[in-house]
Amino acid sequence: MEQSKEEIQANEEALDQFKMNFFDLTGKVAVITGGNTGLGQGYAVALAEAGADIFIPTFGTAEWDNTRAMIEKRGRKVEFMDVDLTKEGVAEEVVKKVIETYGHIDILINNAGMIRRNPLLESQDKDWDMVININLNAVYHMSMAAAKEMAKQKSGKIINIGSMLSFQGGKFIPSYTASKHGVAGLTKAFASELGAYNIQVNAIAPGYIKTANTAPIRADKARNQEILDRIPANHWAEPSELMGVAVFLASKASNYVNGHILAVDGGYLVR
Repeated sequence: MEQSKEEIQANEEALDQFKMNFFDLTGKVAVITGGNTGLGQGYAVALAEAGADIFIPTFGTAEWDNTRAMIEKRGRKVEFMDVDLTKEGVAEEVVKKVIETYGHIDILINNAGMIRRNPLLESQDKDWDMVININLNAVYHMSMAAAKEMAKQKSGKIINIGSMLSFQGGKFIPSYTASKHGVAGLTKAFASELGAYNIQVNAIAPGYIKTANTAPIRADKARNQEILDRIPANHWAEPSELMGVAVFLASKASNYVNGHILAVDGGYLVR
């Protein structure tokens, strides 16, 4: 069937827009919780590479100098704030500081999190509370505080960090599993209501990544092989393999992606 003039014009316009670089974050301000180390640091540097200025709320000052050097090397600004995201009212304080510093907030990556491993019957209430507070409650409060500012400007991107445990039960991590299922639910609930304000809310669900958190699993030969046998890509991901996804979800390239849990897992979930 011959294309209509309207179809051809629409494709030409799409290509013209693509030339303007859908992934350019110049002029944007990104908040990455726990962005001073690990994958969070990777997200912060990746967004800075794409042009964003960065604000990092984190508990403690570890790696601030290293992270600052990596971001400033790319010609972008970065500010840090030493806070406990589980404390009442802290999310509002963080967003207020971001506005005072940069004037607006365009991107929020809820990266800060923790894990506690124990067989279910040996799990302790204190571990449950700690994990839920940082992995789920802090995500809710930071997203609420950021969304109120984004709604005023009629634009914004909220990116949550899920997990393979957003889909599965896992082993020895009931609190972490519950929190990551909760993150998936929050992502969808926020997306449902905030889409009207041109705010897109999505989540990245990393598969098995080489990080400090996964070191104990990789050291367990039997468990490591069990995992590898299920990954079609047949290897643990390097942290760098998540960075393009973060830039995509933070950029205008993903403006019609909303409420999605994007698995970056080498195919793990298909088996």
